[in-house]
Amino acid sequence: MTTLRNAILTALKSLLRGRSLLQAILAFWFNPTAVEAATDRTAKVDGTARRSIKDFLKEADELLLQPIEPDELKTLSRRFKAQFRERLWNNPSCMLPSYNHQLPAGHEQGQYLSLDVGGSTLRVALVELRGRGLKGQESEIVRMRSFKITPEIKKLEGMAFFDWMAVRIHETVSESLQADHSEKAIPMGLAWSFPIEQTSLKGGLLQGMGKGFLAANGLLGQDLGEVIQFACRKQKLNVELAAIVNDSTAALLSQSYVSPTTRFGLILGTGVNIAVHLPTCTVHRSKFGTRPSSWFDKASHVIINTELGMFGHDILPLTRWDKLLKAAHPKPEFQPLEHLLSGYYLGEICRLALVEAIETTGIFGGVVPESLLSPYSLDTETLSIIEEYVDYLSPPPCQCLPFLFSLSLSLTNPLDRDTSSTLDTALDTFRTRHPSTAAPTRLDMTALRTLASFISRRSAAIVAACVSGLWELKAEAEAEYLESLVSASASASAEAPPSSFAAAAETRAELDILHTVVAFNGSVIERYPGYLAACQRYVDELVVAAAGPNAAGAASVELIPAHESSLLGAAVALACLEEGKAN
Repeated sequence: MTTLRNAILTALKSLLRGRSLLQAILAFWFNPTAVEAATDRTAKVDGTARRSIKDFLKEADELLLQPIEPDELKTLSRRFKAQFRERLWNNPSCMLPSYNHQLPAGHEQGQYLSLDVGGSTLRVALVELRGRGLKGQESEIVRMRSFKITPEIKKLEGMAFFDWMAVRIHETVSESLQADHSEKAIPMGLAWSFPIEQTSLKGGLLQGMGKGFLAANGLLGQDLGEVIQFACRKQKLNVELAAIVNDSTAALLSQSYVSPTTRFGLILGTGVNIAVHLPTCTVHRSKFGTRPSSWFDKASHVIINTELGMFGHDILPLTRWDKLLKAAHPKPEFQPLEHLLSGYYLGEICRLALVEAIETTGIFGGVVPESLLSPYSLDTETLSIIEEYVDYLSPPPCQCLPFLFSLSLSLTNPLDRDTSSTLDTALDTFRTRHPSTAAPTRLDMTALRTLASFISRRSAAIVAACVSGLWELKAEAEAEYLESLVSASASASAEAPPSSFAAAAETRAELDILHTVVAFNGSVIERYPGYLAACQRYVDELVVAAAGPNAAGAASVELIPAHESSLLGAAVALACLEEGKAN
């Protein structure tokens, strides 16, 4: 009975610290019997004393999860907000205003040609927009073809790559173009996943593409839109490239066509980024380049590309494993936040911690698999398989005691449960990808699963802190903008122009939004087990804390998937452009 009481008390303390129920139970049962038995099996392999895996995981918990406890996470969110605000004015590399200043009204209709050029695939699609009124049928990809960008295609230099693109476009849409006897060119939108210095909605100066691509060779500094248009003309394609968007802007636009209160677009896969809709005056005028004054007359708001990965300098809670990753990185200060969040780096942080655990605790037989000695050899996909059945969410507080009690009656040790199918899947995956002379046990995999969950939960919490910080910044910026409009109108000697009244009405509508949508896509947030649920929970807690106990109304921020957002977002950008011309 004493053991049961201690288990309940230990688990409750863990729940209060925001851990998942499974981790809370593991924190007790994983210690005194199973793990110490595993440690005894390997602790003296080389005749030296080792620390216990219990002690290692306890320290990992403190290093990775304590900095994301409620008070600490609120502080981090405020610090992000301060960095976002500061860099709207003084940093030329992030918080970049796009040329997209219109959000869709939802009644835009038409058929558009969309291109999505990523690191490994070119997708060409005909997209039909039907209007927000057709619930569930607002848009449709009428025809789409995907083309692998093989290593050979990546080596195509200069116009050769864009000629290859134009041929693929022709293969996809030639039938539709022949059926359309109109001489009017079909508008084409492009989601471009590589750096450009955008100079207009439909153009931008080509920069080095990286990722093994040679397409920019001989074309650096030339206008991307004109290059693609020229290649299409050679194929006798009657198309007009009219809009170029990045992936986060495309996510925001595509979901706002369906959900009118969408104001953020989050990308979280190999990399991380967020787009946000803000008042134009929030951004220093120097960041807009040489846009005509007529653009500013129309643009009370603008979509901002935050380049989120570049934030976090001097405010991130770094562990020794983060510092090891940073020390070995060729550009350690370029994207510090991305190192803690994105799929490219989560596996590497876990690899560094796991190697230390093997060497100091003796798990995995005290033998580091040879493959794990190579940087970035433990990928995030492997972690997702290992974590597939970890539960991130605790039961509601009122249910904790009965839930724990019923669990305590049915379980003597979570490691003795019939979880063979899930653990065997993890074991098979790990053995195949990281063979070793010392075969890993189910206990080893449970330890790795726990460590991976700490790292992924930290990522989810910090993403939530970024979203919350931007949400607060937007609310403050809208209030400040409205105040400036009211003050200017009151002090003007002449009658205020109609545009100022329209801007004030638009800003009041922004401030009245209670339910804000964050459109998202990317492999980590879409497919990593439990990640989305954890991130949403942290967002909910931060939004409630930011709104305060006396806030009128129930403000909420919801993460909603934006499926096929690159293709749909490019089409919506075109539709918004046409709507603007019509008006």
